[in-house]
Amino acid sequence: MDKKWLPLTVVLGVAGVAVVTASLWPDGEEKPPLPQSLCHGALSRETAELIDDGKGGEVSAEESERKGKGDYAVFKACHVLRANPDSNYPRGIFNLIIEDTRNDSGPRKDSVPLGPGFTGWVLPEEARATLPAGCAARMGSTAPYITVTLITPSQAEEKGLVDRDTALRNSAAVVREAAANLAKQYDCEA
Repeated sequence: MDKKWLPLTVVLGVAGVAVVTASLWPDGEEKPPLPQSLCHGALSRETAELIDDGKGGEVSAEESERKGKGDYAVFKACHVLRANPDSNYPRGIFNLIIEDTRNDSGPRKDSVPLGPGFTGWVLPEEARATLPAGCAARMGSTAPYITVTLITPSQAEEKGLVDRDTALRNSAAVVREAAANLAKQYDCEA
């Protein structure tokens, strides 16, 4: 080999090694996989993603629980959020509240029944299911009812993001899955 080509050969060899190393080197921090269940295990990620405010973004949840405080022996709240592309602060999409109650408030005006196998009602922006009898005791409450309430301001009819039928289906799907999963968790299925 001619000595005048030696520096170019070395430079190209080093560059080739750098490219191969960079392509095989792991990217920064590996992110842990997203949890597949949210809201105290009541919702799947897929079902939680049904309700959207039209702006997209990755779904996450902030869960809280108060046990034996105040009027409630059981009170679990879950705020489902979506990531903002323009900000580090996620925006709230809906709330899911699991609580014991002494009274069955009955259906709201203009609501539709939740459907076969479930006691409850649905509106576009709110839905409620009552867990089967026996769930309250298994969850540590002396109250006769445990309710799962979904509050979805983004689906309110005046906002016009989704039509009424779609909003009813979304709300019903979320509250039905939450009620079914909680009854299964606490082994109090009907």
